[in-house]
Amino acid sequence: MTHIFENFASVILDVAVDKTLDYGISAEQFSSLYIGSRVEVPVRGHLRTGYVVEIKKESSFSAIKPIANILSDKALIPIDLFQLALWISRYYCAPLRDIFRILLPTGVRKGMAAKEQLFVMRGKTREELSEICSAYRIKKPAQAIILEAILPVKKGMLLSELLEQTKGSRSTVNTLAKQGLLILDIVRLDRSPLVNEEYFMTKPKVLNPSQAEALNKIEKSLNQQTFETHLLFGITGSGKTEVYLQAIDNALKNNRGTIMLVPEISLTAQTIERFRSRFKEKIAILHHRLSHGERNDEWHHIREGRAKIVIGARSAIFSPVVNLGLIIVDEEHEQSYKQCDTSPCYQARDVAVMRGKFTQSTVVLGSATPSLESYYNAQTGKYTLSVLNHRADKASLPQVTIVDMRKEFEKAKRATTFSEALLNGIEKRQKQGEQTILFLNRRGYHSVLLCQDCQHTVKCRHCDVPMTFHLGDNCLSCHLCHFHYSPPPTECPSCRGKNPLKFRGIGTEQVERALHAIFPSIRTLRADADTTRHKGSHQRILRDFGSGKADVLIGTQMIAKGLHFPEVTLVGILNSDSGLNIPDFRASENVFQLMTQVAGRSGRGVIPGEVIIQTALPENGTILYASEQNYVGFYNDEIEVRQLFRYPPFCHMAKLLFSGKNSKQTLEVAEQIRQLMIQSLPSQFEFNPVVPCGYTKVKDLYRYQFLVRGPAMHALNTALQSIREKSLVPSQVKLFIDVNPSSTFF
Repeated sequence: MTHIFENFASVILDVAVDKTLDYGISAEQFSSLYIGSRVEVPVRGHLRTGYVVEIKKESSFSAIKPIANILSDKALIPIDLFQLALWISRYYCAPLRDIFRILLPTGVRKGMAAKEQLFVMRGKTREELSEICSAYRIKKPAQAIILEAILPVKKGMLLSELLEQTKGSRSTVNTLAKQGLLILDIVRLDRSPLVNEEYFMTKPKVLNPSQAEALNKIEKSLNQQTFETHLLFGITGSGKTEVYLQAIDNALKNNRGTIMLVPEISLTAQTIERFRSRFKEKIAILHHRLSHGERNDEWHHIREGRAKIVIGARSAIFSPVVNLGLIIVDEEHEQSYKQCDTSPCYQARDVAVMRGKFTQSTVVLGSATPSLESYYNAQTGKYTLSVLNHRADKASLPQVTIVDMRKEFEKAKRATTFSEALLNGIEKRQKQGEQTILFLNRRGYHSVLLCQDCQHTVKCRHCDVPMTFHLGDNCLSCHLCHFHYSPPPTECPSCRGKNPLKFRGIGTEQVERALHAIFPSIRTLRADADTTRHKGSHQRILRDFGSGKADVLIGTQMIAKGLHFPEVTLVGILNSDSGLNIPDFRASENVFQLMTQVAGRSGRGVIPGEVIIQTALPENGTILYASEQNYVGFYNDEIEVRQLFRYPPFCHMAKLLFSGKNSKQTLEVAEQIRQLMIQSLPSQFEFNPVVPCGYTKVKDLYRYQFLVRGPAMHALNTALQSIREKSLVPSQVKLFIDVNPSSTFF
């Protein structure tokens, strides 16, 4: 049956359909429908949900069905976010339905209702209820207990709290309500993670000249309400956060909203406290450990304009902030801003810049070790550069010592975890009541279980990776799929040799145990993926360390950035060169950034700090630059290499990753698609050969990849769209596209 409509809507569905479908808009629906509205439409006899991406006067289809229901009375997705979604789809070669999934939290998509509870109040005066309570004590003791609990309360209390406190029943409360002695009312509960928190308000600090100059540049574009991207390049401890806080204050005075992005691991109580103690305005907090209900409530606070400041990890860039004016990306070099495992593989830093462009907002990227791409953009005039060369509050940069571990091994006649200099430094700090941070980017107790006869390494049966030994759980565990052997095997699974298997390699768990063996009285805390599994555990560990409950904090990269502990005067970096062995063009940059950031945790108070770097490569240029905190020297060397081999920022890059259960079929499909891409893309594009991924097998899937480099991503997207439409990739093989990947190896 053909319908006659004056207007049509192009709808993208939530289900696995990559193209838009057209539906008719009735006259009654037209005034309530917007681009970004969530709707229900008929698809093959079923109603499916989707989003309106276009409203138009004509459709090329003949038999058009009408939109069944409009699910949102206004556009759920604001127009600037809608423009952003279209850009992400084109640039990151991703279907729009994947992008809408990250734009709207699960609770919002499913229409989750606000949390409501019954609130109990007095139905009569205190004096009247007191008399009734006395009369009920013998005749109606259950009702008397309820009345006694409600008597001293000022306004009332939640029914759940009342019943828990009195061990009473709902029927007893209902009886008292029927008698008019109590009143029951429905209240909406705020599930915001900060709803019950109280903070002492602080005042803005006096800025030093370089901070003031940086703030003036930012405020200029804020006041003019023009799009401009600023790179705030400040050494660790130089007071970047204070510049952010005063810039946010300026945005609030201009009635503009702010999004503040921080790496997930830096989203600690310490960070939140600094912002909550400065601003009385409602702050929304977004991170991956919020429940669906908490995230749903925060999203509605933002959309309704009740929260003008949003602090969160990478997905917070999609917050529907009203009248957005300022976007800050702290530690902009951080790899956690890159979505790597699901489509779309967006880089939140780059998305932030594009959102700033669509909303005429000021964008501030801050880092002590900027990504090479951002610093290159600042050098070429695309970004406005501000430099903070001195630590705030008269703190000085720490003294750095490089220890050659080869000499330490010779001295000890064996492999050793701690150098003599580091042990002396730890002992000295413990005696003086100061604190130490030990950094090792590997968790567990041992990293490898090895056969002495055939040198076979015990690997995960589902993944092609060695398994890590965890002493606390007495198990070998795979960090990719979580498969484990408990207890670990005692016989080699390959040769069944007679000699016992040997453990090799160290992790944070072993470092902590070894430290206690050397210094029995030392107090330690460990922060890694094993000790921070539970909600709030990461914040609790850092809070305990900050309050002086431990002498040493041992951890992986989650302790490397954004933490301010004035009592930390020594940082030890163990096994600092392990990341340099990875065959990835970003390996040196990642190691330099991580080492510089970790070193920056030392000497942030009035007492000078020290950093000890343990390495087997003391002459390595990356390690030397990091020990000097010489970013410009490192950048000048590294950018020449990037230009020579034509890597970003001198090109755009995409990694095409193929995975499947059949290794031969997966490799053949990867080769076939590579040949098709070579034929369909212009000659400016370069193609690396198909190779196995660094993790060749993960969760029983074999993985192959090839890299494509070119001047822009639009042509690549067009070619990929053609391949998808022709169904050239069989269902047994999955194609995953990662534009500007953070790793070209794994």
